[in-house]
Amino acid sequence: MDTTMWLEGDLLANGIRLHFTRNACSTLPPLVLLHGSSDSGACWVSVARALANDYDLIMPDARGHGLSEAPQWGYEADTMAEDVAGLIRTLGLVRPYLMGHSMGAATAAACAAAHPDLVSALVLCDPPWWDEEPPAPTEEQYRERARQVEQMRAMSIEELKAMARAEHPDWPEVELGPWAESKQQHSPYHMVPPRWPRPSFRELVIKIQCPVLLITADPERGALVTPEVAAEAASLWREGRVVHIPGAGHSIRREQFAPYIEAVRAFLGEMDA
Repeated sequence: MDTTMWLEGDLLANGIRLHFTRNACSTLPPLVLLHGSSDSGACWVSVARALANDYDLIMPDARGHGLSEAPQWGYEADTMAEDVAGLIRTLGLVRPYLMGHSMGAATAAACAAAHPDLVSALVLCDPPWWDEEPPAPTEEQYRERARQVEQMRAMSIEELKAMARAEHPDWPEVELGPWAESKQQHSPYHMVPPRWPRPSFRELVIKIQCPVLLITADPERGALVTPEVAAEAASLWREGRVVHIPGAGHSIRREQFAPYIEAVRAFLGEMDA
C-alpha cells in the first residue's frame, strides 16, 4: 500500500455514476473488490494493503454507497451485477477476478452467472445464501431500516468508531475509520423494497462457469453460510472449493485476517499460474 499510487475516479456504468479507487498497476492481474451492505470500497483497506503489489485492485463504491450515485431504486443483486459488468467494460478489464463480501459476494456471483465471458474467477466471502430464503421484510421494516441508516448518517465519525469498538472489540483499528465514513455515506434509498424476488443461490451457482472460492465462518458468531449450504453449493458448481475459517463471524477478514488472506492468496495464486 505504501509503495503503490492510488487513484480515484468516476465512470458511468449501467446508467449511473460509480466512484472507484484503483492502484496504478495495470500490468498486474485485475481484481475487483466488491464491498458489503453499508460499507464502501475504502473498507477493503487491509486487503488492499496486502494485495496491492500483486494485483491491479479496483474498489468501486456500490450504488447508494460511498461516493457513488444513489438512485431511488435498483438495489437488486442482478441490477448491481450489471453495474459491475459496466465497470469492467468501461475500464477495459480483461476477465478480472471478482472478490465480494456479503452483498458484494451476491453481486459478484450474479455478475459471473450472467456474464461468464467477463469473469475469470470468484472469491465469495459469506454471501447471503440460505437453505430457504427468509421471509421478505414488511414495508414497515424497510422504513425502519431506512430510519436507522439516517440515524447513523447523522452520527460523527468518532461516535461511529466508538460504536464499532464496542460492538466489534476484535476489529483492527485501521478498519474503523473507513467503516465509520461509509456509514455517513450510505443512502437510505438502499433500503427500498426490491422490485422482484432474489433468486436462490442454487439458481446462481449452476450458471457460474469459472472457478470459485467460497469462504465461510461460524454461524454461531453471525456468519450466514451454514456448512450444509456450503456443501450443497460445492456439489453444484463446476469448479471450486470451500474454506472454512473458524473463530470468525460475518466480517471474516476483520476478525480473522491472517487465515483469510492466506486462503485468498493461495486460490488466486493458482489462478495466476
